[in-house]
Amino acid sequence: MKSLVVKRSIIIGRHKTSVSLEQAFWRAFKDIATLRNMTLSELAMSIDAERNGNLSSAIRLFVLEFYHSQIEATAARGTRAARPSSAA
Repeated sequence: MKSLVVKRSIIIGRHKTSVSLEQAFWRAFKDIATLRNMTLSELAMSIDAERNGNLSSAIRLFVLEFYHSQIEATAARGTRAARPSSAA
């Protein structure tokens, strides 16, 4: 069975390192970088500066937290929209 994990090289600063992520995480990681007008290397560098553990795991947690915060923001907007207006 072919592995679902894809290994790619990323340059962080002047250091080339390998990152192994599932295809869905690579896609999400690229989408977040694009949304923030950053390269993958720039986003990886910012994650690397704050990580505890290996970089691949840190990127997965970053992606998870990004989408979790999106869900919370959407839920909060939905809650506000569902409240009755006080101005009638």
